[in-house]
Amino acid sequence: MPSLPTGHPDLDRLLPGSGWPRAALTELLAPQPGIGELSLLMPALARLSDEDTWIALVSPPHLPYAPALAQARVNLSRLLIIRTQDGADTLWAMEQALASGACSAAIGWPSFVNERALRRLQLAAEKGRALGMYFSGGQATSSSLAALRLSLFPAEDGLGVRVLKVRGPGIGTTLTLPLDGRPASAPAPLDSPVTARPSRVA
Repeated sequence: MPSLPTGHPDLDRLLPGSGWPRAALTELLAPQPGIGELSLLMPALARLSDEDTWIALVSPPHLPYAPALAQARVNLSRLLIIRTQDGADTLWAMEQALASGACSAAIGWPSFVNERALRRLQLAAEKGRALGMYFSGGQATSSSLAALRLSLFPAEDGLGVRVLKVRGPGIGTTLTLPLDGRPASAPAPLDSPVTARPSRVA
């Protein structure tokens, strides 16, 4: 399976291909927004933003903090922030972005997921050869179609990460990743010229 380095060597060593799986789904379980979850993704987003493709952020809970993104070398001109009306729209927008071939990654914050939706997202990621990631609540379920599942939690020296599902011996491993301490998002309204509202096609 093709992969993209996470930018965190300790995490890469636990993952097949030494990075985030591409053409597949990654589930990130976080108890609440603002614990450093976007900082975890910054190195990969910076790398992807050098490509001639888009990075879609679908229904983020807060407006991504542009100065922190720019300082992390993320090319802001390659970001799409997509506002949605509800959880079904979020899943639909993620599916369209992943399958389009125009997006190297689609990262979503759906209010719910189910097996049917995840299967559609997985097929879309395979079709578009894209990195698919979604944030869910902090409570892990017994199973998931995601190729990689990580539980995130605040830690004294950075962000705590526990590997819940991975191909290989890394399952159950817990590590703390140092973060730079700068917020990657700010609690501001999602009003931005790069914001787009999806329009469903029946």
